Amino acid sequence: MSSVETTDTAPARRRGGRSARVALRSAPLADDVKPIRAGMLGGTYRPLDEMGIARINQAAMDSLEQIGLGQPTPSCITYCTAAGARLSEEGRLLFPRAMVEDTIAKAGRNLVLHGQDPKHDMEIGGKRVYYGTAGAATQVIDPIAREYRNATVQDLYDAARIVDRMDNIHFFQRPLTPTDVQDLQTLDINTLYGPIAGTTKHVGCSFTLGTNMKMVFELLHHVAGSEKKWRERPFVSNSNCHVVPPMKFGEDASAVLEECVHGGMPVLLLSAGQAGATAPAALAGAVVQAVAEVLGGLCYVNAIQAGAPAIFGTWPFVSDLRTGAMSGGSGEQALLSAACAQMAQYYDLPGGAAAGMADSKIPDIQAGWEKGITNVMAGLSGLNLVYESAGMHGSLLGFCLDSLVLDNDILGECLRCVRGIEVNEDSVSLDVMRSVCMEGPGHYLGHNSTLELMQREYAYPEIGNRMSPKEWVENGKPDIVEKAVQVKQGILDSHFPRHIPEDLDSRLRQSYPIALTREQMGFAA
Repeated sequence: MSSVETTDTAPARRRGGRSARVALRSAPLADDVKPIRAGMLGGTYRPLDEMGIARINQAAMDSLEQIGLGQPTPSCITYCTAAGARLSEEGRLLFPRAMVEDTIAKAGRNLVLHGQDPKHDMEIGGKRVYYGTAGAATQVIDPIAREYRNATVQDLYDAARIVDRMDNIHFFQRPLTPTDVQDLQTLDINTLYGPIAGTTKHVGCSFTLGTNMKMVFELLHHVAGSEKKWRERPFVSNSNCHVVPPMKFGEDASAVLEECVHGGMPVLLLSAGQAGATAPAALAGAVVQAVAEVLGGLCYVNAIQAGAPAIFGTWPFVSDLRTGAMSGGSGEQALLSAACAQMAQYYDLPGGAAAGMADSKIPDIQAGWEKGITNVMAGLSGLNLVYESAGMHGSLLGFCLDSLVLDNDILGECLRCVRGIEVNEDSVSLDVMRSVCMEGPGHYLGHNSTLELMQREYAYPEIGNRMSPKEWVENGKPDIVEKAVQVKQGILDSHFPRHIPEDLDSRLRQSYPIALTREQMGFAA
């Protein structure tokens, strides 16, 4: 007889209680009970010590003051010099340390990135952690055929619909660039409309030209209900590569940035130098350059409007120095993203960086370790916004819809690591140990504390397979990638969000070049 059956009450528990307990454990949890959730506090992992942080800050300040940023546009020069910057004889904008420090002091903090549904609002700041998508992949991956094909507008909409159903992917930033729209204005409208129609979570978008922003904001005002309602709850942010590393402004991005600040759209100030190519090969140097470029952008934003919502987007990438190719899934990338989180915390600014960018071409074991390592280190560092954390492959060249489902499980494990271990009078479990060892059956399997903590302390994968080998064989040897394909297809066949009503969609199509068809959105023909 097993130890489970040694007490008088054990048989009754085994006969009548198991199905009820399974049902209880499978029931949806309230947000305050869930073991993992959006915005949990990280910050336990710190690759930089205090001296290292101070030296990086000093070097960034020196570089802004002595090297500055090249190729500023005339309007950028006007804004920044009025706020204290100086234009050098070489045509570079130099930012005195006092100006940069004053900007940091007055910059916007405790930013809220709104969803169209308020339940998805994210409070960005401190060491709160949120995971989301991002990228500009032009190809979509079929993990079963192991093939790449060109990305479309429908792929972008479909990706948003899947993310809308993934609990551990907290925001949707455009992860791919459709290749079936060529005109830049049409591209910008469809880069926006597919995502905001596909999810009520916060959406991040890139835009190509400042002249397109008038139409972009008009569309957003219609969806929000009015310009006033949009400004009260801007549910879209702009991913803005305001610099072209090393240390130069981007002309088109600068024009977009100015329009976004005036239009009330939060801006991700994105510096994406590649260590060993467009940024120093030394990891510390790559962080210095990224910090300097983003602080220069922060000065620019605040010269336009003090306190305008902006995200400290230090995104230094890594090169495989043997070939020059990007290495987004490397340990070095994980270190860089974590270090950037520390620098954002040093300045007390809302911060974002990239992780989860697998170099593996398909969802396989390599993708699993690359995504797991980089995403968990970013979360443990307390990075506010972890971009590109789901769906990306091929060093950002390919995007996989099915990987969104797989990566949702990976991010659940990462979030559980971020939460850590709570130590208090109850959790040290002395009373429970005393009860089980001295009064009870000598095991914890049916104890009330075990059943309660199953809900509060442990996170479980949605599709990850924890069967025994025997069960696995009996169930037909299920494959996790095939399971993800099934889950993805089930969502795409059934989940057509209606937060943009059909009549509004019809009116928008009369004024804007929306390429996504009504049939693709599940409306009647």
